[in-house]
Amino acid sequence: MSLISFPQLANLQSTHNDSEQRLILTGISWQQYEQLLDSLGDSATYRTSYLEGVLEIMSPSRRHEVTKENIGRLLEVYLEVAEIDFWGLGSTTLRVEEGQAGKEPDKCYCFETEKEFPDLAIEVIITSGNIYILKLYRRLGVKEVWLWENEQLHIYWLENDQYSLKEKSQLLPNLDLNLLCQFINHPNPRLAMKEFREQLIINNK
Repeated sequence: MSLISFPQLANLQSTHNDSEQRLILTGISWQQYEQLLDSLGDSATYRTSYLEGVLEIMSPSRRHEVTKENIGRLLEVYLEVAEIDFWGLGSTTLRVEEGQAGKEPDKCYCFETEKEFPDLAIEVIITSGNIYILKLYRRLGVKEVWLWENEQLHIYWLENDQYSLKEKSQLLPNLDLNLLCQFINHPNPRLAMKEFREQLIINNK
């Protein structure tokens, strides 16, 4: 199946600018979803989510991409300082046919050992979509989800097959989230990493 099979994508392409564009399609079979993924290949232009026949295709904005990279870099600084082994899986496609769920996270990580599905998924929400993010990640079995929305970081932990809001990360309980958030919108990413690392070292003394 070529992208021509989803003619609505042409509208996303033609209107793409620095704003975030979303396309919601219903009645999409799992086979159509997988064929679209094959057609897109490693394209960074689109981010897809699939849940029970509903397909969401997003063309992320510059602001979205800058923010998710900032969060990822700062988290990796912490993991380095804390000497925690990690595997960054980026926006790799996660999917479970039995659960009729598929997602490309903004960022995701495995800790301690590499696994098929990540321990942590991170999502930057600039504009809300129609697919329920937490319901989708529950189908994928991701233990912890971070949602960055309205300049705040919300931490959700999977327990008893439901996500509950937590004040701190259950996977990284020693991570000072307030300190992390102070640097996410820093105007200079290099200095943000440098100053964040310095604060972590001071706090660990």
